[in-house]
Amino acid sequence: MAAAVGIVTETLPSAMYRVKLDGGAVVLAHIADRMDRNFVRILIGDRVRIELSADVTRGRIVEKM
Repeated sequence: MAAAVGIVTETLPSAMYRVKLDGGAVVLAHIADRMDRNFVRILIGDRVRIELSADVTRGRIVEKM
């Protein structure tokens, strides 16, 4: 999986987030299990690191920066 950095622009139902990547693309992302277990709160405007899927339209938030 490729990694990218972006900013959370929108919170969606079912723990999904819309993230605008530094390159300009917008992806739909969910929180990785490791972060969810540690009760990491993601808010609009937070910078996050994402692992992108193969089709580069979805991803998994792996780190809050």
